[in-house]
Amino acid sequence: MALTGRTALLAALGSLVVGLLPGWHGVLAVALPLLAAVLYDLARAAPVRTLRLERAGATSVRLGQDAEVQLTVANPAARPLRAELRDAWPPSSWRPGTQFAAARHRLTVPAGERRRLTTVLSPTRRGDHLAVRVTVRSHGPLGLAARQGSHAVPWTLRVLPPFASRKHLPAKLARLRELDGRTTLLTRGEGTEFDSLRDYVPGDDVRSIDWRATARQSTVAVRTWRPERDRHLLLVLDTGRTSAGRVGDAPRLDAAMDAALLLTALASQAGDRVDLLAFDRTVRASVRGRTGGDMLPATVAAMTRLHPALLETDMRAMSAAALAGAPRRSLIVLFTGLDRAPVEAGLLPVLPQLTHRHTVLVAAVGDPRIAEMAGTRGTVPGVYEAAAAAQHAQEREHTTARLRRFGVTVVEAPPEDLPPAVADAYLSLKASGRL
Repeated sequence: MALTGRTALLAALGSLVVGLLPGWHGVLAVALPLLAAVLYDLARAAPVRTLRLERAGATSVRLGQDAEVQLTVANPAARPLRAELRDAWPPSSWRPGTQFAAARHRLTVPAGERRRLTTVLSPTRRGDHLAVRVTVRSHGPLGLAARQGSHAVPWTLRVLPPFASRKHLPAKLARLRELDGRTTLLTRGEGTEFDSLRDYVPGDDVRSIDWRATARQSTVAVRTWRPERDRHLLLVLDTGRTSAGRVGDAPRLDAAMDAALLLTALASQAGDRVDLLAFDRTVRASVRGRTGGDMLPATVAAMTRLHPALLETDMRAMSAAALAGAPRRSLIVLFTGLDRAPVEAGLLPVLPQLTHRHTVLVAAVGDPRIAEMAGTRGTVPGVYEAAAAAQHAQEREHTTARLRRFGVTVVEAPPEDLPPAVADAYLSLKASGRL
């Protein structure tokens, strides 16, 4: 049983009456009617335990979007239900400051009827969000007392990566169609799959001239090549300590995942196969053997519960796992950091094993704050910031140069620019026939 604020107010007024009437007569004059009213109100309140509750609604949503989950409350009792209801979810299921209002509802359910409530969730973290419990406080007709109880009504809302870089996909697909010869633009990047012959135009590579076809006609004929299809890409996400570093409002891992999703969508449209490996000291997620339209949904599902681990990545174990996942020549896209110490101690020693059999692309999330620091001048703190930025840039150039000596393609860009930059690097490799 729960007493309401109205009961407390009546009790306070009763205490004034007791002060005016002497002895036990005043106490009894106030307490007995108030107690009788509370007991009557409690008896007329609809029971909570017999309520039947069911859920429906969204089962998945992208991070940053809202999801609606419906809760149906059926009242089988002979008395109407006048209640306050709290639909409890984890705190990360709402934006800060909105949980109290979004989780609480007032409702009236006549005897033998049902009502549907809608709880709007605004998740702030990826992963599975599980409903905690539903607490119902059933009031009597006088509002003096209430029955309260909780029900477990299971429901899981899966929060998927936001895939904000999807907006770049149409432009990248247009460039892919150019490379694939499906538009009027003639590309001169050589693949290894012969497409057709056309007339020579100034600027064409003379090595593309087909001399036998030229001898049979009055104009010079040039071979055109179509970028190869059915290539294999292995995307490796480093989920170790460096991926937890925040750039802006999100960890580096989130930006890497966004770039990986754009690359997966683009490569699947190009007819290539894409596998995923998330690793630090052990495999955190893996997607293998998916084709066509299954690639992107499987990759999104695998990334849903990925979070950075505060561990130093075992690059030797990661390299072994990558080689095992790419038995034939592939493009290995490694999403990791370019910090000098981890690269020199961990990545450089294992690179020869990877580049011997595969084409390797290293993608790193850059911090735009470094560029801001490099432009500060005029104050003592500004000079120190500019010096730190210059040292950081010098170390990055040194690390990038060492990686490129092994034939590695290096892409570093701020979070919002990394996905299209990685996609452009992939298309350039495809156009040059290096896949």
